[in-house]
Amino acid sequence: MGRHWYRASAAIVREASNTVDRQRMRTLHRKSGTRHAAMAGLWLVIGAVGAALAAQGAHPWLWPAGIALLGLFALDGTVMLHEVLHGLVTSPRRPRLERVLGFLYALPTGISPSQFTRWHMDHHRELGDPVADPKRHHLSPKRNSRLVKALYWTPALFPIYFRAAAREAVSYGPELRRRIARERLAGAAFHLALAVALVTAGGWSLWLRLHLLPLLVAFPPWFALNRLGQHYAIDPDDPAHWGTLMRRSPFFWDLLFLWSDYHLEHHYFPAVPASNLPALRRELDPFFAARGIRPRSYASLLAGWFLRNEPPHARWSR
Repeated sequence: MGRHWYRASAAIVREASNTVDRQRMRTLHRKSGTRHAAMAGLWLVIGAVGAALAAQGAHPWLWPAGIALLGLFALDGTVMLHEVLHGLVTSPRRPRLERVLGFLYALPTGISPSQFTRWHMDHHRELGDPVADPKRHHLSPKRNSRLVKALYWTPALFPIYFRAAAREAVSYGPELRRRIARERLAGAAFHLALAVALVTAGGWSLWLRLHLLPLLVAFPPWFALNRLGQHYAIDPDDPAHWGTLMRRSPFFWDLLFLWSDYHLEHHYFPAVPASNLPALRRELDPFFAARGIRPRSYASLLAGWFLRNEPPHARWSR
């Protein structure tokens, strides 16, 4: 791979690093199994509350909230998997534990953890390259059409994603492709068994509320919104701004997205655990201000994406 991002960003990352005290930076990079367990606990709470609301029958008006939380639970499983693939669970790393956790975190969506890992690490290496970056090349809308953009917020996301993943997998070696196929088969078997168990236990309605609707209807909007805050509103001419700087929201988006809304900061320092990204952001605020990189809200991104029909990976108006 060409390592496009590393070549373009080396001086910028050094500049950003120099704005943070060295001891403070070492502290921010410190990994903790306890903190990861707490993060996993928050993830499980989101899923448990969603399941309780969607499963109960006394107050049907609460079903949409439960379905929405279960869709968020599925998305946040990929966030937890993201922590695993970057080796941010324990110090030193424990490969067997990481394999087990990666498989479990991938189950809610049924994705292959091996493909997600390869896809994401290639994205890190090739950020800024419109072809070598697989997320940009295969998954970003190719037509700047509101209708095409809207499809990513619907069940159409699944054929879009798996088509993109299949196209990228052609370049992988045979052993990795076989491992991806086995993991997808295991994920499919899990979801089939879950569907049968839910229908058997509570009928079709329970299955719809706890399984099908969270995945097909609730997950795509969460996924699309989270991705909207990553690399769409950028400055293509400034590698320091090849990601979107999001407005801090410590008691809402941080908790809902498990700190994955600090995406630009993560690309600068991918070895910082997610729970430390808010503190890293506070340290980097002077750097971003000096470079004129201003934070955006999700509301402003939605307005730009749909109302002004801004193109992906471009400089947006404010």
